[in-house]
Parts: sequence; structure tokens; C-alpha cells
Amino acid sequence: MGPGTSGSGVRTVTAPRSVLGSGGSLHAYDIGVLVVYFVFVIGVGIWSSIRASRGTIGGYFLAGRSMTWWPIGASLMSSNVGSGLFIGLAGTGAAGGLAVGGFEWNATWLLLALGWIFVPVYIAAGVVTMPQYLKKRFGGQRIQVYMSVLSLILYIFTKISTDIFSGALFIQIALGWNLYLSTAMLLVVTAVYTIAGGLTAVIYTDALQTVIMVGGALVLMFLGFQEVGWYPGLEQRYRQAIPNATVPNTTCHLPRSDAFHMLRDPVNGDIPWPGLIFGLTVLATWCWCTDQVIVQRSLSAKNLSHAKGGSVLGGYLKILPMFFIVMPGMISRALYPGLRGLMIAVILAALMSSLTSIFNSSSTLFAIDVWQRFRRKATEQELMVVGRLFVVFLVVISILWIPIIQSSNSGQLFDYIQSVTSYLAPPITALFLLAIFCKRVTEPGAFWGLMFGLAVGLLRMILEFSYPAPACGEADRRPAVLKDFHYLYFALLLCGLTAIVIVTVSLCTTPIPEEKLARLTWWTRSHPHSELEKEAPEGTPGTSEMPSAACPPGGGETENSSQDQDQHRARRRRWGRLLWDWFCGLAGPPEQALSPAETAARQRELTSIAEEPLWTRVCNVNAVLLLAVNVFLWGYFA
Repeated sequence: MGPGTSGSGVRTVTAPRSVLGSGGSLHAYDIGVLVVYFVFVIGVGIWSSIRASRGTIGGYFLAGRSMTWWPIGASLMSSNVGSGLFIGLAGTGAAGGLAVGGFEWNATWLLLALGWIFVPVYIAAGVVTMPQYLKKRFGGQRIQVYMSVLSLILYIFTKISTDIFSGALFIQIALGWNLYLSTAMLLVVTAVYTIAGGLTAVIYTDALQTVIMVGGALVLMFLGFQEVGWYPGLEQRYRQAIPNATVPNTTCHLPRSDAFHMLRDPVNGDIPWPGLIFGLTVLATWCWCTDQVIVQRSLSAKNLSHAKGGSVLGGYLKILPMFFIVMPGMISRALYPGLRGLMIAVILAALMSSLTSIFNSSSTLFAIDVWQRFRRKATEQELMVVGRLFVVFLVVISILWIPIIQSSNSGQLFDYIQSVTSYLAPPITALFLLAIFCKRVTEPGAFWGLMFGLAVGLLRMILEFSYPAPACGEADRRPAVLKDFHYLYFALLLCGLTAIVIVTVSLCTTPIPEEKLARLTWWTRSHPHSELEKEAPEGTPGTSEMPSAACPPGGGETENSSQDQDQHRARRRRWGRLLWDWFCGLAGPPEQALSPAETAARQRELTSIAEEPLWTRVCNVNAVLLLAVNVFLWGYFA
């Protein structure tokens, strides 16, 4: 999930039972919708797993650098829109109105920044992961290890937890199914094609999930608007949606007077407009431009133009949640439109697409940035196996985490989880911006800036945990830094302070030689390849396949056994070896190793940011049109 939910600090409102409906048996229509949904998802997962190149780092983790713009754009959308965002945005929209939709519209600008600013540098650097880029940019290992471990912790205990909680809550309330078993089943299904097909399978199934999410949510939106009398009717009925239980002499639980305004009071607003525009941009930059889950999709593009096209499509798709999540959430205060099977399919699509993306990116980080630190001579196939096994580990951890989530106090867990990423993301944003745009930044400056930002962020987070927000109508006895200093303002301040520390320490240390910054910053991204060819970058998309012997063989035969037993065991062993080779990505014949000249040519191709003039103009024109639509919507709903 992105800055719309986890990582932004948007205070999630758990969807009430009246919105989801009471548990019970499904009608034949609902069952039919779910059966068709699972058939399509499993079918696409199997198809994409078979056609995927799964035996190299580039093939498994970056889809062989072969993806076109439309599946990339769809995957950018569905990787970010998890079940937590669906329920969180809808609940927050029901409670507070339109302003939370700004978290989605802000993403449009950062998606274009991803395609036009950040991805060209990442491609030119020839990296697979974001911690790997920082290692190349600054040297050393401590920043890479810190970023890898921090990202994995955030993925496991925030993103995965948030999605599982939201999806499980919906299944339990809407259907009355067993929460533990149904969620475990979804985790296993999503893990199977993630392990089998790598990023190729994840992106193609994400594209299908996007069609299901957008199509199903638009149908529900249309029926809801038709029921309330379209937008004018929504304004009227929302303001009249007063709950039965209110707090006397307060505005608690009453519709906000500014519910239909995006830009709200900079001091007293629940989402102040300077924070929504500037503070949120800090968090969104981390989410869309430096987070492995998102960037990995763009790095799979066959060239830079397709990466840009994917950003444009993703930007258009991120405009839609305001209309099919936030506004229907506001409609839900007055009515529940029905079509439970379609709604369940939409939520399941959001849950599964988000989880597969997180599983794949987490396995990439662990294999490339953590495992290689301990196993420097690990073969490419060893990294493939380790990455797959780490997905299994994530599934086990996720299943074990379900009872903890189930016993938590409803949406309160969301508040804490969102605070974690809100207070840890701004230093990362500051570091990446300076790494790309400021050649003078050094490794000591980057490291101590991160440590400073971590300390300040943890201090605010500890205060947040120690002084929870009071219930509506109760006196707010929290310190001023909490009650009077909005978290979006804090994010902006923390980013600025971290940048100051990074620059100050860097100026006091020896600068990095210019030749070592080739193709690693915005200003040196087009540097000739000669420097890169001297040493192939670690973890660069694979150029050759390892022989099948890279995977350990199965058990040996038992000597002195009968001939029938020998034949039976031999057949069983062959089947076991075939399954093991398939798991390792070694089912096909190995390719011949490339010569040094071929390797250098392949390296130049993989790190090229050249574009055809025609497609450059097409991407630029579409980006301008997207920004025009975005600015118009901001102005209309401001």
C-alpha cells in the first residue's frame, strides 16, 4: 500500500457491519462471480508462470526486462491498492469526506517523477534493488544493510499485516467464514504463483486484478450514485446522515462541514492543506519513487519509454479511487448497495495483488541485499532458490500473525502501523533525493543523516504510542508536539532536518571522485559505459543460466534392493528431481555462457536509457494531459 493508507498516517476507520452486511450464505450469482474470479486468476497465474524466464536474477526478479507499458501501469495500481486501502479509504471517506482522496491524486505527480527522474537513474546504474543502488552510489555496506532490513520489517509488520487484517475482517463480517482458514487459503494461493513465476506472473496477474478491481468498483459506484441521486444527492444525504448515538455538546460523529472540500484549514483541519500538498509529497516520494515494491515494476520495462508509459497509465488509474472508493464510502453512511459477490471479488483482487507484489519484492531484497552479504559467492541459481524459500517464510509468518491481528483492538492497530511508516519514511526520501541530485553527498553524510532521522522519527513514534489520541469528546492531554503538530507537517520537517544533517556531514568529509559517480546521479546518468564494463554490477539482470547442478540433487538409491524397488524409486526420484528443478527455475535447457564481449554488449543494452524520439514525444504529451486532468480535479474539488 502507498501513502493512501499504510505509511501516510491516515487514520483508518474500520468498515461497520451495516456497510458490509451480516454474514450468511451467498446467492448463486455471488458464488458464480467468485468462481469465475478464481478461475481467471489461477489461469493467468499458471500461464504467466509457464512463459516466465525463471532461472536468472533478471528473469525472476525483473521479468527479464521484457514488460510493456500496460501491464506495468496496471501493476503499479494494484500493487498499491490493497484491501487495507479499500476499507481504509472508504471508512475515512465515510467519516471525514473527500480530503482523503488527495492521498490518491497526489500519487499522479510522483508516478511521473518515477518515470521521468528516478527510473532513468536506476536503469543507468544497472541495479535490481533500491538498497543496491545506495551501495553503488555511496560505497560500503552499512547503508545497504540498514535499508534492506528496515524495508523487510516494514513489509512484514505493516503492509502484510494491514492487508491481511482488512481482507480477513471483510471476509469474516460479510460471509461469516472462519477468518483463520480463509485467510491462510488466500495466502497460499497468492504464494504459489509468486514462487512459480516470479515478477512476470505477479505483473500479469496484477493486470487482471486491476481490471477486476476497477470494473467491479465502478459498477458498485454507479449503483450507489444512482441510488442517492448522483453527486447533488450525495451532498444532501451525506449531510443528513447523522448517527443514532452522538456526544452531547460536541460535533463528534456528525458530518463535517468541510466534508466536500479537498483543501482544509491549515491549522485546525483534520488534513490541513499545506500538509496534504507538501508533507504528503515527502511520504509519497518514498512510496512511489524509492520503495522496492513499486520501483521493481518499472525496472522490468523493456526500455525507458515503456517505463514512462506505465507511469502515465498508473497515474490515470490512481485518479479513480476518489470516485470508486472514497465517494462510495460516503454513500455507505446512508445505504448499502448490495452485490455482495462482486464486492468480495473486488476486495479479494485488492488483497491478492498487493500481497503478491510484497512477497516478490521482499524476496528480491532478501536474496540480493541480505543473503549475498553472507554468501558472497552464491550462484545465481542459489539466489533463485533462496528468494523462493523466503516467500514461503513470509507466508508462514503471515499465517502466524493472523491471531495477533484478530485479537487486536479493531482499527487501533492501523493507527499504530501507519504511524510507524509515517515517521520512518521522510529520512529515506531526503537521502534518495540528495543521492540523485547532489554529487557532493558522501557515505558518512548519508549514514549519519539516516541515523538522525531514525532517532527523531522513533522519538515521535514512542510519544504516539505512549499518548494515544483521546476519544471524541474527551480532553486531549497529549503533548503539544502531538496534538498541535500534524503528522504531515512533522514529515516535512523531518525530511528537511535529515537533508540538513546529510549535507552538513558530507561537506565535512572527502567528496566522492567524479569517475565513481558515473551513471549513478541525474547529472551523470548518460555517462559512457566504459566504467561499468570494468566490473559487472553485482546482481545485474542475468546474462547466462547456471547448469542444473546448482541445485542439490535428491536422495540416493538404497543399495542391494530388488530391481522393482530400484525402478520404482528411480521413477519417484526422477519426478522429485523434475519438481525440484522446476522449483529452482531449471526446468528448461541451460543457455550457453556469454563471452566477455557479449556480456559487455548485454550490459550496455540493460543499462541503456536511450529512447526513440517519437515515443519520447508520445510519453511527454500524455504526461502533460494527465497533469492537466489532475490539476482540474484538484481545482474543482478544492
